[in-house]
Amino acid sequence: MNTKYIDLINQTFDFPQDEFTLSDNKLSFHDIDLMGLVEQYGTPLKFTYLPQISNNINRAKKWFADAIEKNDYKGKYNYCYCTKSSHFKHVLNEALKNDIHIETSSAFDIDIVENLKAEGKITDETYVISNGFKRAQYVTNIARLINNGQKNCIPIIDNYEEIELLSEEIDGKYNIGIRIASEEEPKFEFYTSRLGIGYKNIVPFYNKQIKDNDKVTLKMLHFFINTGIRDNAYYWNELHKCLKVYTSLKKICPSLDSLNIGGGFPIKNSLAFEFDYEYMIDEIINQIKLTCAEEGVDVPNIFTEFGSFTVGESGGAVYEVLYQKQQNDREKWNMINSSFITTLPDTWAINKRFIMLPINRWDQGYERVLLGGLTCDSDDYYNSEQHMNAIYLPKYNKEKPLYIGFFNTGAYQESIGGFGGLQHCLIPSPKHILIDKDADGTITTELFSEQQKSEDLLKILGYAK
Repeated sequence: MNTKYIDLINQTFDFPQDEFTLSDNKLSFHDIDLMGLVEQYGTPLKFTYLPQISNNINRAKKWFADAIEKNDYKGKYNYCYCTKSSHFKHVLNEALKNDIHIETSSAFDIDIVENLKAEGKITDETYVISNGFKRAQYVTNIARLINNGQKNCIPIIDNYEEIELLSEEIDGKYNIGIRIASEEEPKFEFYTSRLGIGYKNIVPFYNKQIKDNDKVTLKMLHFFINTGIRDNAYYWNELHKCLKVYTSLKKICPSLDSLNIGGGFPIKNSLAFEFDYEYMIDEIINQIKLTCAEEGVDVPNIFTEFGSFTVGESGGAVYEVLYQKQQNDREKWNMINSSFITTLPDTWAINKRFIMLPINRWDQGYERVLLGGLTCDSDDYYNSEQHMNAIYLPKYNKEKPLYIGFFNTGAYQESIGGFGGLQHCLIPSPKHILIDKDADGTITTELFSEQQKSEDLLKILGYAK
């Protein structure tokens, strides 16, 4: 009988896969010896595999280059990294090795841009696309960046007052974009995005505030929907509505030359994950070209703002199963040595699923379990996989420690979880390891941050100085 965990995986998926391989019944991720990592650093731990950031950037750039060539598309493509996905310096340093640009979301993002600029990581020619609702400090910081020579900083106008606010602080002329307030999917809790300006209002807004404004030049139209880039009727319908606005605006605004289609590429969340990136990009380029040809306007340069796609698949978390609780005849709870709420908050907040696999003991029998975190909160659990309404792991054995990994967790989890700050029930943030690969293919590791100590939390809480 095929009763081992490896048998379950082989029967369910094509395995091994590009990033996941097995050696001596132990899992490797991009050739990283995960049990070696556990033995060296202990658990719980989180890690960032830096080369995967560059890998994904260059995959996307190639897909767009191929689609542009195939469709004889006359516009250029610019890859921007959405910094809010992960602001860490090691992430930006890796991403900026690949001739990309930056998208910002708030005031302090500009301080990061200026730091990177001072270090020579970006130049005055780098595009800085500034999204988000802008008030006070954000306006001031954008103005300072532009006044100090950032030629390609483009604030994306989110509401009717922002041009006036920016013009008060920016010396001389500057470029802008406009964000479309897209209509959300029918199942959404509201009809129109709170971000941007409505489809029907954009041309009137241009005529009223931009057309005769000698200080402002409109260069970009920004389009993004919350559910991301998907091959469904909703996405294509919203894209076509966006293109109608673009072509209408282009006819009266010759300076408009760029279309920003935002982010939203999905990342791998299951061993059964399938998404035809090449087809989607090819079809987007094709639809833009067809619509522009029908309306008799030049095609735009294309910008994207991939965040999760850039950094998500670089991240992982490893835990030890501490104990098993048999709570009734059917439910076995494997308790991990950390918390899902604090270390993978999207599992709790939006029921997000990551790839979950054991690190060791693949040659053992398996059982259905639930995974529980350490907080005294009933919501601190993980109970299913993306491809099935269950979790299966090697059988718990008190004498044989079991380690489990969550993969492709690199986007948003640190910032949402409040990296370095207070955690629910004062569960400490785990240590974080940076993993790189040198020119010879040798994998190197570096401790980025230690696990939080009691003293760290007491200081934040005011009990210690």
